[in-house]
Amino acid sequence: MGQGFITLTRKEILRFWKVSLQTLLAPLISTLLYLVVFSQVMGQRPSPYGGVSYAIFLVPGLVMMAMLQNAFANSSSSLVQSKVTGNLVFVLLAPISEGEFLAAYVAAAMVRGMMVGFVVWLTAWVFIGGVVYSPLWVMVFGFLSIGLAGVLGVLAGISAEKFDQMAAWQNFLILPLTFLSGAFYSIHSLPTAWQIFSRFNPFFYAIDGFRYGFVGASDVPPMESLFVVAGSGLALSWTTLVLLRSGWRLRP
Repeated sequence: MGQGFITLTRKEILRFWKVSLQTLLAPLISTLLYLVVFSQVMGQRPSPYGGVSYAIFLVPGLVMMAMLQNAFANSSSSLVQSKVTGNLVFVLLAPISEGEFLAAYVAAAMVRGMMVGFVVWLTAWVFIGGVVYSPLWVMVFGFLSIGLAGVLGVLAGISAEKFDQMAAWQNFLILPLTFLSGAFYSIHSLPTAWQIFSRFNPFFYAIDGFRYGFVGASDVPPMESLFVVAGSGLALSWTTLVLLRSGWRLRP
């Protein structure tokens, strides 16, 4: 990666950092509200995994959900905003390859996702406690999952030309995928049809593998989740690179 990648990544990080109250503090507050409400309302129900309280079960899912949503929002909103304001042309005219273009937007999205995730987890740990079963699995699924969401955000940013089209991606794809991913429950508690549906959701594997790193238990084997998340990320990256090289909805 050359100077173009470094410069574009720095620009994207500074973009969300300058509005950190919106990009970092707001996700923390909304996620903690989920934690308080669900842990109080459903705290007395048996945990899906023996020996793990429902609050401890809930934390990894909420952390990953916040990471996924913010990584997606960072790359997608930046591209759409640049299209609407007309300054995307200056990035496209710069001596930067399509691979560096994609990598820079995804890297900045990952930085935001990691910052949000760490702040949410640290705050939840202060109030609830808990230990990390396998830091390696946490880091692996954390990096791969927010990378997947960042690439998906670039893909959405390429295809959307207006803010309402971007809102459609958020409302009709990202929100359903994150809320139906097992963040609040084990898929084994669902009817068979919904269990099958969940297994076609890559965000389910992201959250399930991430939770395994925290509590040492999961609905599917972590290696299976790793394969699905990594494979989905590679497939989306290849698709996005093809679209970038074609100039679809980026160049007149």
